[in-house]
Amino acid sequence: MKKIIACAVLCLPLFAHADTETDAACQANLAKWMKALHPGRQLDTEHALCKVWPADPSLTLAVQPLPQAGVNDDGGVYDLEVLVADSQSGALVAHFYQPSAITSDAIRFSSIDLDTARYQLTPQLRAFGVRVTYEGSSRVNPYGAQVLSLYVLDGHAVRRVLGDMVVSSNSGEWDDNCAGSFSTVARTLAVGPANASGYATLKVGETSKDSVSKKTRSDCKTTESAPKRTSTMLNYSGSAYNVPKAMKYE
Repeated sequence: MKKIIACAVLCLPLFAHADTETDAACQANLAKWMKALHPGRQLDTEHALCKVWPADPSLTLAVQPLPQAGVNDDGGVYDLEVLVADSQSGALVAHFYQPSAITSDAIRFSSIDLDTARYQLTPQLRAFGVRVTYEGSSRVNPYGAQVLSLYVLDGHAVRRVLGDMVVSSNSGEWDDNCAGSFSTVARTLAVGPANASGYATLKVGETSKDSVSKKTRSDCKTTESAPKRTSTMLNYSGSAYNVPKAMKYE
């Protein structure tokens, strides 16, 4: 047992070194892909990222925000590249370009992440996600949201099959002291059985909750409503899953 523990401890630096090498290769490839796809354009290096796909480690996923002219600390518009590359060579396999995909203004684009949960849409196609997080800049009107899009590698093309669905949001209005009202919404996405299209149905589970805060003589009292739970089924329409307007980030 002691030998096993000692081996595990000794191996830790090797794994850390491997992760460091992977990260360094990823950063180098981000610049290489940018130069190949958009020579002369600027890359938002703060938010660009890549990740080996757990479902197929021979492939690496990447997302690259490209600021349009005029982007500054006050905001602006970003184009987006979502791409798949060969993990060993870094060679591009396929990519999907979205002009004006992200707008950052009073509602600020704060972060982006790759979602590699098990979104098995057909026996052959497994989707991966891109999650974009937004934050409001107003203290008395707080707002935050996370938005999910799903993509598949279909042959030699990347396709977006689910676009800009809000998976979490919080909003409110208060007097910067106590009195105010607030709302939160959280959504989960589960993969269901295939329908006539051959693609899995997607079950969206939603939980919403409201709260009201009021000033009392000696304290600030918050009253929360009972959570409301609903579910919605999304079906593949032939090219994508249609997101209801109430769930879509616009």
